Amino acid sequence: MDAPAHSRKPNILILMADQLTPSALAAYGNQVSKTPHIDALAKAGVVFDAAYTNSPLCAPSRYVFMAGKLPSAIGAYDNSAELPSEVLTFGHYLRHAGYRTILSGKMHFCGADQLHGFEERLTTDIYPADFGWTPDWDQPEVRPSWYHNMGSVTEAGTCIRSNQLDFDEEVVFLAQQKLFDIVRDDDARPFCMLVSMTHPHDPYAIPKAYWDLYRDEDIDMPRVGPGEVPLDPHSQRLRHVSDMDSTPISDQQTRNARHAYYGAVSYVDEQVGKILRTLEQTGQADNTIILLLADHGDMLGERGLWYKMNFFENACRVPLIVHAPARFAPHRVAASVSLVDILPTLVDLACAGDTPAYPEAIDGRSLWPHLLGQEGHDEVVGEYLGEGAVAPLVMLRRGRYKFVHSPGDPDQLYDLVADPDERHNLANLAGDPTHTVRLQALRSEVATRWDMPGLRTAVVASQRRRRFHFEAQSQGVRQAWDHQPYQAASQRYMRNHIDLDTLEARARYPVVKPVVSPVVKPIVKPDAAGI
Repeated sequence: MDAPAHSRKPNILILMADQLTPSALAAYGNQVSKTPHIDALAKAGVVFDAAYTNSPLCAPSRYVFMAGKLPSAIGAYDNSAELPSEVLTFGHYLRHAGYRTILSGKMHFCGADQLHGFEERLTTDIYPADFGWTPDWDQPEVRPSWYHNMGSVTEAGTCIRSNQLDFDEEVVFLAQQKLFDIVRDDDARPFCMLVSMTHPHDPYAIPKAYWDLYRDEDIDMPRVGPGEVPLDPHSQRLRHVSDMDSTPISDQQTRNARHAYYGAVSYVDEQVGKILRTLEQTGQADNTIILLLADHGDMLGERGLWYKMNFFENACRVPLIVHAPARFAPHRVAASVSLVDILPTLVDLACAGDTPAYPEAIDGRSLWPHLLGQEGHDEVVGEYLGEGAVAPLVMLRRGRYKFVHSPGDPDQLYDLVADPDERHNLANLAGDPTHTVRLQALRSEVATRWDMPGLRTAVVASQRRRRFHFEAQSQGVRQAWDHQPYQAASQRYMRNHIDLDTLEARARYPVVKPVVSPVVKPIVKPDAAGI
């Protein structure tokens, strides 16, 4: 007899969306979006109400999520930074703990190592693996031609097909196929599978079936419109680097982009439903812990800003739902946590809290106490070192306050309980002694945590090396680092070196027991003598 699901080593399934802000989900209070499968995970799961990315940009956020270390500790500066092979990821930790580790979809690994602890990678990536997208802090006035522009907003609407649809349908299909393979093969190890989709990331284009889930008049508009609050210097630089200043956006274009985004969120939800059904069909659902999360959010026109790259709530908050009702009672967690905490959490989930000693110090802290309904940490540390910045931009979130600092820019301090839309920068209230003391303490903490001039020097030096590297690699014969998935064709479907009955029995699920015919004894007639 099989052991009860809660007593066996659990499988772990991580469902990751790209640029999914929690403010677009019903589980976080949205009244427009339609996401029944995500809603069901939230209803029976542990929902983190204040989960954050540690760097609001695709590659750095994912490196931190994988490694449990902040960007500055591993050189995860921007979307063209390499994740060094020696950096330990949860892939390495879980393989060490006896798991088979599998990736289907986007992780935006730059560099020659495209596995980083994953035993299997089912797809290529949607983004390039080279250094071609390296920012240039030496020339902040020059807008990169390859970077975001406002075409995603001005051209928002429906499509029949897109680059992102091609990618995500491959990602989900191969993930489902792998779940079927796992239940049919002879490998008894538990699995940790990461399924990482690129929706609802811009461009804001989605098939009509998902667009039509929403009426245009029901699409909510930004809570803080353009011009309602003064733009800080970093926001002004973001408007330049993404070409927002030269592209006026109408209310209808904003509504169209948000409409398509909601459609893309519903598309993601449908893909989540497909994977959940496959878990059920293969009998693996009861012993699989599911994490649903994102790499960062999307401003969606708030404050006149789009995409991410800043520490305002819509850009840096992420959904985080842990679904394992047999292990953790459904509840909500108010404390601030972040993606850097995922690695130690996965290790605890794999080891049921009996975690072995780590080979090195990490920055993340396990969410295990939060999952058990106990008191855990309440702190987020963030770093942004990519496009639109001219110096490191850092963030501290603790309790009700968020502090954002960058050398040369005015500080920002927000009370997120009294001012969830971040309209009032308390750092401007020089006459308030309470905030003056708090600001002094936070500035001292920043000075202790970071060598800001040294960090800027390291970032600029890395940018210069990588730009030179890319130019050199572009000369002559170019050798690509992009992951090339491999399938052994000789082991697929019907092949002559495998017995036909064996192959069919191995591939059929559920297993059909062979029919054993009863043994029939021959009738022996007596001879004439009756003998």
